[in-house]
Amino acid sequence: MNFLQLLDGVDCLAQQGDTGIAGLDYDSRRVKPGWCFVAIKGDSTDGNRYVEAALRAGAVAVVSDSEPPRRGIAWAQVPHGRRALARLSANFYGHPAHWLFTTGITGTNGKTTTSFLLQAMLRAIGRKAALVGTVEYRIVNEVYPAHHTTPEALELNQLFTRSVRAGCTEAVMEVSSHALQQERVYGVPFNVAVFTNLTRDHLDYHRTMDDYFAAKMVLFKGCGAEPPRTAVINVEDEHGRELVKLCSGTGNLITYGIERGDFHTSELLVGHSGTQFRLITPEGDVPVCSPLLGRVNVYNLVAACAAAFARNAELRAVTEAVGEFTRVPGRFERVDLGQPFTVIVDYAHTDDALRNLTAVARDFLVERGSAGHVITVFGCGGDRDRSKRPLMGEAAGRGSDFVVLTSDNPRNEEPLNIMNDVLPGLQRCGTRYTLELDRRSAIRLAVNEAKTGDIVLVAGKGHEKVQVTSTGVVPFDDIEEARKALSDAGYGMPQTARAAQS
Repeated sequence: MNFLQLLDGVDCLAQQGDTGIAGLDYDSRRVKPGWCFVAIKGDSTDGNRYVEAALRAGAVAVVSDSEPPRRGIAWAQVPHGRRALARLSANFYGHPAHWLFTTGITGTNGKTTTSFLLQAMLRAIGRKAALVGTVEYRIVNEVYPAHHTTPEALELNQLFTRSVRAGCTEAVMEVSSHALQQERVYGVPFNVAVFTNLTRDHLDYHRTMDDYFAAKMVLFKGCGAEPPRTAVINVEDEHGRELVKLCSGTGNLITYGIERGDFHTSELLVGHSGTQFRLITPEGDVPVCSPLLGRVNVYNLVAACAAAFARNAELRAVTEAVGEFTRVPGRFERVDLGQPFTVIVDYAHTDDALRNLTAVARDFLVERGSAGHVITVFGCGGDRDRSKRPLMGEAAGRGSDFVVLTSDNPRNEEPLNIMNDVLPGLQRCGTRYTLELDRRSAIRLAVNEAKTGDIVLVAGKGHEKVQVTSTGVVPFDDIEEARKALSDAGYGMPQTARAAQS
């Protein structure tokens, strides 16, 4: 491919030269001889500062969102760096997104579980589907680490290319508000768009809830492409009802909820062993039985079924697949070494998610007929929205009998300062609590506190495998730490050894 072919459809302010292009990248450290370097301004750095480094690495062309053309090199100056990156990437890889039916799922909570469910449903009806999301990127049976919920346009087109080559006809994507505002999915033709809900999160970036919602709406308006063919929207969320007004005249619209919507439930039973209901749809009703727990997962199940229906899936086959789907990594994931109480690891990191998590735990105890207590370990991330910290404290306090407030990715902030921001909300509840800066010790403390019939919730990190601090990134896995704490307490070993240890 030559430079002019690479620039096809890219809006240019100025352009000069033409040369063969062997590859492209926006990171000068990855540039190789014969490649095009895309210099764009990011949130934390400006790629235009690294043009010289890219040229030294062998770049033969530059696309910049700031710098005018230089003599002696193929160059294009563009008004929108990320839009250009998206077009360049699609051009270079032969527009792989056009060979896939792509479903985008956005919202504050539920994106990951809904996306895993939908991929499983599509697989059950014989379709090959790629998965792009927070926990991992998956192409058929190959799994890749996820560095962002929604990758940059270059990596996204690379994933789409691998997917097409692997025989995929579908792609299921979590689409974050950051990705929509930064136009990482610019030009991607979404076939179906799903809206789960909107609650307070990411206001360190979006500043206001209106701005946050506006970013989510981009998926339904179309980001450099036509609006999605079908919108699937939760009408039991107030922002979802606003979104319905936007989408009413733009294409097919499917609404969903627990009690109302085109897809909703009847005869709902949420127990400690799973969830059962009849799914009411425009095509009739079908039984659904899932091992997933809690009312919040009912929303995820109904959303995934509605999205599968939008992809022309036969509902009875879809609901049969639901019964075989048992878990999403780090989402209400049980850690069991034979202890007489329950330990759950979950990604809940907003006040709404904590409310949902503790409510599921409380229902779990009630359904089981247990008089046990809810013990919650959680913290708040550093360098993020400070205003949600007391809200998270209050949510944890109101839903728990005992709270262990600890550290969770403090980044460049002092962990104790973060905890002090949380305390006013926690103290409003009158719930018993303690502070433990060290997250490993906090998990151990909660496990040692638990008695028969209790439920321990370790919230905030879920699938994550690191702790991010001012001194760097260190390995940390809540699931493994919970296992170690249980093992050190004598669980998971033969009864005779446990008795001797005690």
